[in-house]
Amino acid sequence: MVDFETAEAMGISRQAFDEVLDIIGRQPTIDELSTLLAMWESNGKQQSLYGWLRGQHHVVERNEYLYSGSADHKAIREPRVKECLEIAREITGKDSFSSFSSLTSLTSWTRSTGLLLYMVGNVSGEFADSEYARRCLHLVDEPMAAGGHEEDCQYIEMILDALKDGEMLLASAPVGQGGLFCSLLRFLTPTQTIKQSRNQAIGFDILVPREVRLDAFLFGEEKGRYVLALEEKQDDAFLLKMDDARLNCCFLGRTTKNRVVVDGYDFGPTTSYLSAN
Repeated sequence: MVDFETAEAMGISRQAFDEVLDIIGRQPTIDELSTLLAMWESNGKQQSLYGWLRGQHHVVERNEYLYSGSADHKAIREPRVKECLEIAREITGKDSFSSFSSLTSLTSWTRSTGLLLYMVGNVSGEFADSEYARRCLHLVDEPMAAGGHEEDCQYIEMILDALKDGEMLLASAPVGQGGLFCSLLRFLTPTQTIKQSRNQAIGFDILVPREVRLDAFLFGEEKGRYVLALEEKQDDAFLLKMDDARLNCCFLGRTTKNRVVVDGYDFGPTTSYLSAN
């Protein structure tokens, strides 16, 4: 465990250290503190660390990231993190979740916690023509134009396949129906794992970039985005490869043991979303 003297030597203020203690309820380890503050540095410095992790509104201009095809979309208020919990439960209900496409994940690592989770591709602020828009907002729109996504997807898949062949990545999968939230559930928790041992289900603890709407980031379905998992020892080399390939890369968080956490808010056990399968 890290005391304040050690944290101070890392350049961490007393206020930030006290906020970390308040959030996790104990002294952090070096790895926990480094990860937490790295995410804050990259995503959330507009707010205090505590306020950021507690899920305050994202710092974006009103309607800046909304789909421009309908005034109805522009009028939709951005939900807070706790409201996204209800959205997640509605979208992952039995009828909806069971209709999702086949699982895309590797069973060899589905019991591993502490793995790094990234999203590769553009961070999207679109939620039109998504499960969220249809089921929760009752909005029906023409499908978003897919032009340009095909070549982007082919290029991203080529790079990710090469990294997997080089054993730099454990697995990757496209963001699909239900958006990032549901794609992570499918990616990390194959149905057979849940049926065999509910106590060994894997979840995720992620943070959402401040510059995009929370609901669009979690539940939007725009193509050209991929989630992936890797071991921490591969992190530096992976980021160098992303830079070489000129690919946008967003650090999401880490895998957990049967918990789903978004922006510091506990969404409950992973199995509560998959129990219908």
